[in-house]
Amino acid sequence: MALPKTPDSNPVDYIDEEDFIALEIPWEASGERLDKVLAGALPDYSRNRLKTWVEAGAVTVDGKVTRARYLLRGGESVKVYPQEMPEQFAFQAEDIPLDVVHEDASLIVINKPAGLVVHPAAGNWSGTLLNGLLFRYPELVQLPRAGIVHRLDKETSGLMVVARTDLAQTALVRQLQERTVGRRYLAWVWGTPAAQGKIQAMVARDQRDRLKMAVHSIQGKPAITLYRRLANGHFAQAPVSLLECRLETGRTHQIRVHLESLGFPLLGDPVYRKKAPNVAKELPLYRQALHAYALSLIHPESKQVVQWYRLPPDDLNALLPAVGMTAADLPDEPKLETPLAS
Repeated sequence: MALPKTPDSNPVDYIDEEDFIALEIPWEASGERLDKVLAGALPDYSRNRLKTWVEAGAVTVDGKVTRARYLLRGGESVKVYPQEMPEQFAFQAEDIPLDVVHEDASLIVINKPAGLVVHPAAGNWSGTLLNGLLFRYPELVQLPRAGIVHRLDKETSGLMVVARTDLAQTALVRQLQERTVGRRYLAWVWGTPAAQGKIQAMVARDQRDRLKMAVHSIQGKPAITLYRRLANGHFAQAPVSLLECRLETGRTHQIRVHLESLGFPLLGDPVYRKKAPNVAKELPLYRQALHAYALSLIHPESKQVVQWYRLPPDDLNALLPAVGMTAADLPDEPKLETPLAS
């Protein structure tokens, strides 16, 4: 409900030196919830934001802090003290350690640790890879998303490429669209998949849980994952396999969703774990066992195929003896090849 205006008055009276917005609630608003009336009176702010301010005590009604669902009587004096929101600081530089594998005038390759969010979003407005990039490479503030062209899940480790120029960013985005960026992952899964396979299944937002993705036969976007089994092992008599996965598309949670759909969820995955054995809770791992170990692409300047390779971090190396595997089961650096050979 919007507050009525008259020729000589405005429901939003002023923002004075003390930085609050003064409102007089009209009698017609009697019986309305405070957050609803505020949303109508202050359209520049979202209802969720205003509700957050009310619950934080930054809104007073007749000088008293109240709740968002407070029912107004009409005639009250309301003061709103706008609060800085976390997203206002999303693109600030922060001194975050980065494992830089390669850098040149066109691009940067990062070996991202597990636990690092790539891009600011709700719940993670700071402390992200983007914030760290802006600290180390201030010029990236001129590029969309600070040059980031693809992402890894927060708890997935491994190689990512970041553009340093407009031309490089355009070229890398085009390569991703044309599927000429080679991305290889190591994935430890429960069970024993076939020696190799191709998973071709649509991936879409899960209709029952909007924080998850799911395989759908009709809805969603096409997604293709190639895999081959590198080693077999076990944990507490439950079979475990080490897979090399290659992406032909890059959908959100693609490898995790695809492998779970076949009945082979990743070890340590807290979200996609259907058919994980009962012993999964005893596993000494606290994130999904997924590492982007090899990255290849056509360099935007030289036009040559280039490749980078990084073995898994300490937590996944420590997993090997626990599942009956050794470092000898890990793959060597892949042969340099034009991406997309399947």
